[in-house]
Amino acid sequence: MALLFSCKQGNESMKNKAEAETFHLVKNDHIKKRLSTINNKDIYTKYEYNDSKSASLIIQNSFPRGGMKYTAPNGEVYRYAVFWTRIINETDNILELKIDFPINSYDVPSLLGKYFKIVIPPDTMVPEKMSLFNYGLTDLESFLDTNIYTAASLERIINSKESTGFYVVMLCVVEGAKGTLRTGLSLNGKNLTYTINGKEIHCGNIAIKKNSLRN
Repeated sequence: MALLFSCKQGNESMKNKAEAETFHLVKNDHIKKRLSTINNKDIYTKYEYNDSKSASLIIQNSFPRGGMKYTAPNGEVYRYAVFWTRIINETDNILELKIDFPINSYDVPSLLGKYFKIVIPPDTMVPEKMSLFNYGLTDLESFLDTNIYTAASLERIINSKESTGFYVVMLCVVEGAKGTLRTGLSLNGKNLTYTINGKEIHCGNIAIKKNSLRN
């Protein structure tokens, strides 16, 4: 007599586990630049999260670099600052990163009257670029010419035991560009928040790829 087994229940269990898995903050470091070592002098914040197996997901955010002027196709003049974020996946799972910012400008209460645009170039930031001008981001003006009026978004796959880094460029019209600017990406469960001088913007999520779960 032949016996038939169904794998549907197992697949559903795996799917539910993937959807339920979240990360929990275990460490939050705001690194003071004047006390930093050579290895972390460009890191402003570092967040460490654990999954259900106590494996870590680490998010590093940089200080700004730049301050150069950019003239948009419509003649409006901006100053810009370049930031980077690096996500280190020390878990056993493949992670899917999705970030979406609306096209609108953002006001920052701590910098009254200043409105910022956010763009995300497609370039990958690697640690070897940290000492370079604009953290190694090249052809920025060409990218801005075609993307300054479009919504910023990013999708990346982060394999187990690997990392990914990306750039975030903040633009402000020249008349309102003065003031200290600090930004950073953080995680709450699986939802991402980008903070600009205390202003929180919900901007995406980090999910576990369903086919990456292991028995």
